[in-house]
Amino acid sequence: MKRLYHLPIIIERDNDGYFAFCPALQGCYTQGDTYEEALANIKDAAELHIEDRSMDHDEMREPQSMSLSMVEVAV
Repeated sequence: MKRLYHLPIIIERDNDGYFAFCPALQGCYTQGDTYEEALANIKDAAELHIEDRSMDHDEMREPQSMSLSMVEVAV
């Protein structure tokens, strides 16, 4: 039986399309030409990431909370 995970993702637009990553899964990121493609790709990447961790018997826990914020930096 499959387990359902609820994971935060971030999708940013850049010069080449869209970049997506899942902060809860270190190293889980992808890209796409469109927002929809990036969204589909990050879902696939997260699934593969969790499957790999399962094979290694590495327990996966959902994040309890997440905060998205911005900081102002003067350089």
